[in-house]
Amino acid sequence: MRVIAGSAKGRPLKSVPGDTTRPITDRVKEAVFNILQPELDGCEMLDLFAGTGSVGIEALSRGAARVAFVDKSPRAVKTVRENLATTRLADRATVVRDDSFRYLQRASDKFDIVYVAPPQYAGLWEQALRALDREESPAADLVVVQIHPKEYSPQSLQYLELIDERRYGSTVVLMYARTGGAVGQDETRESDEAEGQDRDPQSAPDS
Repeated sequence: MRVIAGSAKGRPLKSVPGDTTRPITDRVKEAVFNILQPELDGCEMLDLFAGTGSVGIEALSRGAARVAFVDKSPRAVKTVRENLATTRLADRATVVRDDSFRYLQRASDKFDIVYVAPPQYAGLWEQALRALDREESPAADLVVVQIHPKEYSPQSLQYLELIDERRYGSTVVLMYARTGGAVGQDETRESDEAEGQDRDPQSAPDS
C-alpha cells in the first residue's frame, strides 16, 4: 500500500494489524481519486472509519487543505499517525480516536468530502449515511461510500442524492451529493459502463 500521487507520491503506508478495518487497494484508490481530483485542491475532508488513513493521506498528498481522521481503534489511530509522519503530512491533519457515530453527532465542522468505509457486513455504512443525511450535517457537498457489492441496498434519503456508482471487482464506490433537502425518494443511480460495472451491485459476480 502506497501513496499514488502528489507530494507524498510513492511513500509506503503501514496497515492496521488484524482484520477490523476495510482496506482500499491501490487500484481502487487511484480510480476514485481520478474522479475526485477536481474537487481536492483546498478542500476539507473527513476520513470516517479511517483505518490506515490511506484515503485521507492520498487527499492531503493531492492538495486537500485539511483532513480529519476518525477511528475508535487505538491500533488504527496509531497507524494513521505513523503514516502521517512517514508522508510528512501531519501538519494538515487532525486525528481523533472516537466512535464515528458519536463524532458525527458532535461535529460542528463542515467537510467538502466525507469518505465512509466501515467494517464489512455490519450495516454501518447505512447508519453512517443516515447520520449524514440531515440538515445540519458535517457533509457540506459530497459523501463517498466504499462497500462490498453484497452490502448494497437502495436508501431513501432527504438531503443526499446518489449521483454516481462505480464497480471495481469486489468493491463498489457510491457517491452522494448534498441537495436542497427535496430528494425524499429511493435513490437513482448512474454507473460507469466503461469499467464494466453492472448497474445492480448485488447481481454482478465477485472478482
